[in-house]
Amino acid sequence: MNLRNILADIHALEEEIIDFERKYGVRSETFYTAYISGEEPEDDAWVLDFGEWASVYRTWLARQADYRNEVQHVQRDSHSLTGLVRVAA
Repeated sequence: MNLRNILADIHALEEEIIDFERKYGVRSETFYTAYISGEEPEDDAWVLDFGEWASVYRTWLARQADYRNEVQHVQRDSHSLTGLVRVAA
């Protein structure tokens, strides 16, 4: 994936994350820490949402890492923000 595609994914995932955070009133990092430690949802109706939220958040974390790696790769060849912008354009 190139920088533009990675960034588009990040933004789309962030929109989903914000929807979950607004719905449940908890930041994703707080939710995810509890979720991976095995906390069960209080309401059975939340189970599907929590599974999806965790999946979206995990994918967002992966895309963040992809973005950082791709930026480092590009910056090895071009040592400026302008170089990054040219690659993403």
